[in-house]
Amino acid sequence: MLALAFVVEIAFVFGFPIALGVYLRRRLGTPWTLYLAGAATFVASQVVHIPLNLGIGRLFQMGGFSQYPATAQLILGATIVGLSAGVCEETARYLAYRYVIKKARTWREALMFGAGHGGFESMFFVGLTVAITFAFMIFARGADAVAIGLPPDQIAAYWGQPWYNPLLGAVERLFAICTQLALAVLVLQVFTRRNVGYLFLAIGWHALVDGVTTLIAGWGWSFVVIEGIVGLFALG
Repeated sequence: MLALAFVVEIAFVFGFPIALGVYLRRRLGTPWTLYLAGAATFVASQVVHIPLNLGIGRLFQMGGFSQYPATAQLILGATIVGLSAGVCEETARYLAYRYVIKKARTWREALMFGAGHGGFESMFFVGLTVAITFAFMIFARGADAVAIGLPPDQIAAYWGQPWYNPLLGAVERLFAICTQLALAVLVLQVFTRRNVGYLFLAIGWHALVDGVTTLIAGWGWSFVVIEGIVGLFALG
């Protein structure tokens, strides 16, 4: 049952973003170039985002941050995770609107742009990780754990998790893409309303979503509750 749930999750995280792009193309008439621009924008944001997080982590190690109370570490870490994601992704989105897709100034175009951003994140930032891990764990279950360098308890924990966990992962991607669509529309307001404050609002909302989910995950809240909170953010 668990293996089937993983197959469903993998199919969803790859299939839904493509289906969404097809739907928006047919329903709204928006071009695929905007979808590709959104995907490229996500990649560009990660070129800065990933090294930035690694650098911040290194600075904390050098500064002896581990000596501080665990709660303080968790709160500060969640704040930084949220802010780094918000600043990198929303700034990249702003720059794309300003310099790459200068004529994209409608709600429909923003949705297609956001679908590409969230879709690429789903397929290649999450989907590939899940698929590769799943394939490796299938191999590891029938292999000598010592020979492949993986602790037996880690393999047992993977296959011993509740069968619905992968399905919750698929639901999380749905909520995340909803948020990406909303943020794409929000950043567009910088240009349609001529107010840069909407960029800071998008950064703050993105930081809040990522920061809160990181924090409650660190507190050990259940996966179901975490995804419920992510769903509330998506609804908002």
